[in-house]
Amino acid sequence: MKRVLSGIQSSGKLTIGNYIGALKNYVKLQDTHECFFSIVDLHAITVPQKPEELKEQTEAVAALYFASGVDPNKSSVFVQSHVPAHAELGWIMTTLSYMGEFERMTQFKDKSRKQDSIGVGLFTYPGLMAADILLYNADLVPVGDDQKQHLELTRDLANRFNQRFGECLKIPEPYIPEVGARIMSLDDGSNKMSKSNPNPNSYIAMLDEPDVLRKKIKRSTTDSGRDVLFDPVNKPEISNLMTIYSYCSTLSIKEIEQEYEGKGYGPFKKDLAEHVVATLEPIQQRYKEIRSSGELSKYLKQGAEQAADVANETLREIKEKMGFVLPY
Repeated sequence: MKRVLSGIQSSGKLTIGNYIGALKNYVKLQDTHECFFSIVDLHAITVPQKPEELKEQTEAVAALYFASGVDPNKSSVFVQSHVPAHAELGWIMTTLSYMGEFERMTQFKDKSRKQDSIGVGLFTYPGLMAADILLYNADLVPVGDDQKQHLELTRDLANRFNQRFGECLKIPEPYIPEVGARIMSLDDGSNKMSKSNPNPNSYIAMLDEPDVLRKKIKRSTTDSGRDVLFDPVNKPEISNLMTIYSYCSTLSIKEIEQEYEGKGYGPFKKDLAEHVVATLEPIQQRYKEIRSSGELSKYLKQGAEQAADVANETLREIKEKMGFVLPY
């Protein structure tokens, strides 16, 4: 059985883009693969975080994993900082990396433009991401288009380690869904929907109340004209909404076009809102149950123990090959 590793940062509110592009795929993958899913809180602190918000968001992301259908009896779900091997191998991977490799990372370039002072952690982020993946000898890593560059660096670092110290690390492959991996912003169809966007009307948060969801969708930007047609190049806004509609209903893109032929954007948006509400309400209800029941800490402890068993064995082999004197 092939192994999968993926994670979501514990910063900002998870959006319907995270659900369609990541969580729905996690639920599918756990039935056919050995899965390790992490809440990457060490990555979150590469930019400043308020302690109370970091704690709340870490727990919220974890609860949304389970509320969305990730089964703790099928998948290992854990908080990144609960498995210290991540930080230790992150440092080792950084020592194997070159300045130029990190400087070329587009995510670092994009984020650094928006900040006056750049933390070293943001620069060395790819080394820790490589460690996250390589600790589990993952075969597949679900990634969006914006993370493919980091995965390529991970592959390079794994090859570099194997060439210097002997075969040890598996070379991971990307897992990118053909459709729905990239949900765009509600106010700009050229930008990915992001939980870090300062404009809350640009994204559909998974925990938005139904009336809030309806208002956001009603106010979402649409292209000129009134035809509900899927054309990502010339009609990116309506095409994005159609993608969301398709994933929250049983209709294909073609069937959506036929359903709203000649009806315009108004009826389409109204129906889209109801499909989104129907998709998210059961998740929100399960989320509330998990947060109030005490299940969350049990699931995360179980997941961390399972993850640590694998990660510590990999780290031990890595350190042995590098010549470290092992204390155990």
